[in-house]
Amino acid sequence: MDQRTRLILLVAAMVAIVASANYLVQFPVNDWLTWGALTYPVSYFVTDLTNRWYGPERARRVVYAGFVLAVILSAWLASPRIALASGTAFLISQLMDVAVFNRLRGGRWWTAPLASSALGSLVDTALFFALAFYATDVPWVTLATGDYVVKVAIALLMLGPYRMITARG
Repeated sequence: MDQRTRLILLVAAMVAIVASANYLVQFPVNDWLTWGALTYPVSYFVTDLTNRWYGPERARRVVYAGFVLAVILSAWLASPRIALASGTAFLISQLMDVAVFNRLRGGRWWTAPLASSALGSLVDTALFFALAFYATDVPWVTLATGDYVVKVAIALLMLGPYRMITARG
């Protein structure tokens, strides 16, 4: 697969993941988790693969493209407040993910993707839930806590596919 096609697929994956997570965050699984927590962590996987293959500049471009398209789709699929909260949290956390990953990329193969995803998820979760649900009846602190735990668990699970994909180039 050529580089251009791969980058287009990475942007498309980013948009689909973020838009679906923003739609699914409106639906709780239980008292401490939303369905969005099951899809959103894969966005860090996409960012980390882009960073590994093409470096931080291209990874930031994928983040910017995903940001613009996902916010537009999210405003339609969810609500303007969720789209704004998501866009803000997404942009800040993903750019942080790129920086942390790039800083740690020379270490063990799992250090950069795990640390950047865990930190990015923490920032994203805190910003998103506070902006989207503060001063509402939604138990956002409880949901944010549950979502973060699941996001870290998924980041751990994504290490296997990350290793397999990056080992092939």
